Amino acid sequence: MKLTVVAASGGIGRQLLEQAVGAGHEVTAVVRDPGKLGDVGVRVVRADLARAGAGELREAVAGADAVLSGLGAVGKAGVGVAEAGTRAVVGAMREAGVRRLLVVSAAPVGTVASPDRPNPPRHDPGEGPVMRYVLTPVVKRVLRAHYADLARMEDVVLAGGLDWTVVRPPRLTDGPLTCDYRVAYGQNLRGGSKVSRADVAHCMLRGVSDPDTVGRILGVAY
Repeated sequence: MKLTVVAASGGIGRQLLEQAVGAGHEVTAVVRDPGKLGDVGVRVVRADLARAGAGELREAVAGADAVLSGLGAVGKAGVGVAEAGTRAVVGAMREAGVRRLLVVSAAPVGTVASPDRPNPPRHDPGEGPVMRYVLTPVVKRVLRAHYADLARMEDVVLAGGLDWTVVRPPRLTDGPLTCDYRVAYGQNLRGGSKVSRADVAHCMLRGVSDPDTVGRILGVAY
């Protein structure tokens, strides 16, 4: 398949890139700074995804069977890139006639308000008592701006008219690829407090050709 990986030099983006190449896919990598990517032997397109009108994206997604995005803020300065960058990606895909989009969000986002969903549920149905009353409230306070950005990003994805999948992992680690993770549709996973970036990438790549994941939100965790 022909795949476009957005934010390919980031934690999940790098895993998407390496696993896709390893599986024999034809990959285009979209990055703001190609120097961070190194020599990876794939087509590289430079685009500043913090600017919603990034025209280079049309060329990057043209002809792709699917677009996979690892966009997300790194530090306070990056807050906003998930929404703005995804809006640019969705626009470029619609112009190019590309329909399959998979993005990574975060487990707490299902209970975060957004413009299109001002009254989200107070609790995720998949959370146990410790996650619901202790861990999630703490994390949401610390990363409030990041999760608000991701919630707005999800609004963009769901309203974009594409064949989308949103993957919501909990705490990300740099652990190895295990392929031994759990997936739940429309909710988080009870007892699932972490998952490696490598396994999130594997889940996304596996979902590219799985029709059951289209138009669905996936919780993924160990």
